[in-house]
Amino acid sequence: MGLTLAQKIIKRHLVSGDMVPGSEIGLKIDQTLTQDATGTMAYIEFEAMGIPRVRTELSVAYVDHNTLQTGFENADDHRFIQSVAKKRGIYFSRPGNGICHQVHLERFGIPGKTLIGSDSHTPTGGGIGMLAIGAGGLDVAVAMGGGPYYIPMPKMLRVNLTGRLRPWVSAKDVILYVLKKLTVKGGVGRVVEYCGEGVKTLTVPERATITNMGAELGATTSVFPSDEVTREFLKAQGRAKDWTELKADDDAVYDETLNVDLSQVTSLAACPNSPDAVKSVDEIGKIKIDQVCIGSCTNSSYRDLMRVASILKGKTVNPDVSLVISPG
Repeated sequence: MGLTLAQKIIKRHLVSGDMVPGSEIGLKIDQTLTQDATGTMAYIEFEAMGIPRVRTELSVAYVDHNTLQTGFENADDHRFIQSVAKKRGIYFSRPGNGICHQVHLERFGIPGKTLIGSDSHTPTGGGIGMLAIGAGGLDVAVAMGGGPYYIPMPKMLRVNLTGRLRPWVSAKDVILYVLKKLTVKGGVGRVVEYCGEGVKTLTVPERATITNMGAELGATTSVFPSDEVTREFLKAQGRAKDWTELKADDDAVYDETLNVDLSQVTSLAACPNSPDAVKSVDEIGKIKIDQVCIGSCTNSSYRDLMRVASILKGKTVNPDVSLVISPG
């Protein structure tokens, strides 16, 4: 019996336990990331271990959340994180460098590696074939010290993609469609693995948008195969040497399957008060808009922002609308 892509990565990094759904397994962690809203406590915990240098292949501390300096608290946190990074062999990403998940995907993500981060949207890395999981600060600190990351062995949920997205339908619509079908509890205890002919029609930033919001499904993580699209993405980032082809075996067995025809996905929106309260734009109809937020860690790639720029070119923001843009 063959293995799914996620099972292959888990098997290569398994340090304890058996790959039986629900039983505890320990995984070797290759990379970690933190952001400044959760990183301070993680580094206090790491400092308490008395370990002189991180023992991961790579650890990165990002400052991208609390960047408004209305008091001394944020600045103090940032200075502390920077000092720990310098002393313990951790890359430090300054405020303004970009949002942790997008930057990590572009600059550090490697197919087949394990990544845990003290942020729920760490599964963004699954867009290039990483096993990337959001974790608590203490778990990240332990991983930086060389310790395993313990989780229940997840079930495998396959999302089989066919067809191609229609114009003006985006990857965000795909994950909203999946949320509508599975709900915010549909991914609990599962790895969501995207397969099928439709995968090759999606760019890496589009794939990363989908895996990012797998967090809203409650999933352990989400992952796409690493293919020629991935190779071209890494090549464009000057990191062609990091590419490895990764995919599920043809005879891999999944616990559940959801079929999604991309050509049938329409423009969708999540309504208050839950990410799975999804309606089509047509259902919502015309409503007055007071504020527009573009970007965030979900879809703030260069491609996303250039699409917005082309739409807004030559226009001005309505005086009754507040526009906020968060580049990745």
